[in-house]
Amino acid sequence: MKKAIIAGASGMVGGLVLQECIDSNEISEVVSLVRKQKGKDHQKVKSVPVQDFTDYSSQIQLFKNVDIAFFCIGVYARQVSSEEFKKITIDYAVAFAQALKTASPNARLCFLSGQGADRTEKSRMDFARFKGKAENEISDLKLGGFHSLRPSYIYPVQPRKEPGIMYKAFKLLYPIMQLTGAGSIKSTELAKAMVNIGLNGASKEVLENKDILEYV
Repeated sequence: MKKAIIAGASGMVGGLVLQECIDSNEISEVVSLVRKQKGKDHQKVKSVPVQDFTDYSSQIQLFKNVDIAFFCIGVYARQVSSEEFKKITIDYAVAFAQALKTASPNARLCFLSGQGADRTEKSRMDFARFKGKAENEISDLKLGGFHSLRPSYIYPVQPRKEPGIMYKAFKLLYPIMQLTGAGSIKSTELAKAMVNIGLNGASKEVLENKDILEYV
């Protein structure tokens, strides 16, 4: 039986990853890092409030004996300043990975990245440049396993308020995207693939949308 830790379980994908962990017969314990405690946890889950997602020095014990880790924290670029977006995208992710390396160096980490992440770190787009840098820094830690998932458009299976006009348009066009083979994935498919990869690994470190679908 395995122990998992997840950051970002309050988000669209992270919440589904948490549920997949709860439903898995191979996972017996889940530590969920949250900003605020909300309600009663499932018997498998221990929710732990975190004050600073860039510093786990006082909570490093949470990362001990972890087999699988999921980093799903994210924010839409236009909703925050470039500096805040950089902090959330890079600093949060790398701090999580470093804590994992310190306490459970043989653990496998699944990182929710995104289509277009640029490992040359030269893109003019903050999203691509910052995601690429986060991937590079985590990869350099040489954990027991590291997989970066780069989904394209994520179709929200569960109802939500769309964060912008572009996402509203993508949701309306999703049936056409499926017919034409344009890159897209359901939120439930992404979560299932993420947990399957966490449990069993994958053939690549970087998985693009078409690669992710092979693990659903």
